[in-house]
Amino acid sequence: MFRLTRDDIEQAAHQVYQVMPPTAQYAWPLLAQRLGCTVWVKHENHTPTGAFKVRGGITFMHWLKREQPNVKGIVSATRGNHGQSLALAAGAVGVPALIVVPQGNSVEKNNAMRGFGAEVVEYGRDFDEAREEAARLAQAQDLFLVPPFHSELVKGVATYALELFNAAPDLDTVYVPIGCGSGICGVIAARDALGLNTEVVGVVSTEAAAAQLSFDRGTLCETASANTFADGLAVRKPVPEAFAVYAAGAARIVAVSDAQIAEAMRVYYTDTHNLVEGAGAAALAAVMQERQTLAGRKIGVILSGGNVDRSVYASVIA
Repeated sequence: MFRLTRDDIEQAAHQVYQVMPPTAQYAWPLLAQRLGCTVWVKHENHTPTGAFKVRGGITFMHWLKREQPNVKGIVSATRGNHGQSLALAAGAVGVPALIVVPQGNSVEKNNAMRGFGAEVVEYGRDFDEAREEAARLAQAQDLFLVPPFHSELVKGVATYALELFNAAPDLDTVYVPIGCGSGICGVIAARDALGLNTEVVGVVSTEAAAAQLSFDRGTLCETASANTFADGLAVRKPVPEAFAVYAAGAARIVAVSDAQIAEAMRVYYTDTHNLVEGAGAAALAAVMQERQTLAGRKIGVILSGGNVDRSVYASVIA
C-alpha cells in the first residue's frame, strides 16, 4: 500500500520550495457566513503555473534526473495543468518536454505550456486518447513516458496538504477534486503521515463520475464520456494505483454538476475575489451541496487551480 512519512513529505517540500514558496490558506469570512461553517481555502491557484500539479512535477523531475541522468526527454498527456507542471520542472533541469493534449484543448493552457518551453501536440477526442498517443510517442522517439499518477508526483503534491494541515490541524473534513487522483492521494498521505482524523471527501463531475462509481461499487468502472467544462475532472476511467489509495482512505466521493461548479466559481469571485477554473471550484461546489450537514464544522477545500480560458470564465461570470 502506498504510504508516505512526514519526513518524505518534508524532503519533497524542500525541493518544491527551491522553485516556489508555500501557498496561502485562508478562512474566508464571507464563505463562513454563506455556508454556516468555517471554510479554509487552500490557494493552489497561486503557484507559478496557477495549479497544484507543479509541486509533483518538481519532485518527479528531481527523481527522474537521479534515476536516469541521461534521459533524452519526457512525454506526457494532459488537459493542461499536469503539462504546465512538467514543462516548468523539465525546463528547470534541462530536459526537453513533449506534451500531448486532446484536440480542442484550452488554447490558453496550450500557450502556457509552450511558454514554459514544452512542445505541444494535439491528438484524440479526449484525455484518454491523448494518453494513448503519448505512450506511442514515447516508444517512437525514445522518450520517458510520465504517467498521470506516480508516487513521486504524489509526494510533491502532498506538500500542499502538509501546509494546510500545519496551518489548520483541526479540520473536520477536507474536500478534494478528483481527476487522475494525485491531489486526493496527496491529502490522504499527508493526513495519515500526521496521524490526523480528518475526513477526506473526493469530488467529481456528474459528467465524469468514474471515480465515484468505482468507489461506491468497490471496483474500477469506466464511463463512456467525460464531457464537463471542468477539464481537470474530465477522466473516463480511474488510475488503478490512485483508486487503491482513495478507495481505502476517503470517506466518500460526491458528484457535482457543471451548473453547481459554475455557481461555485461565481461564489469564489464574489466572496474571495479569486479567479478559479472549473476543477478548482468543484470542492466548494460540494460543500455548498452538503451545507445542511456542515453547520459549525471546520472545513477545508482545495482550490486546485485557476487556469480557465477567458471566454469560458466570462460566460460563467455573466
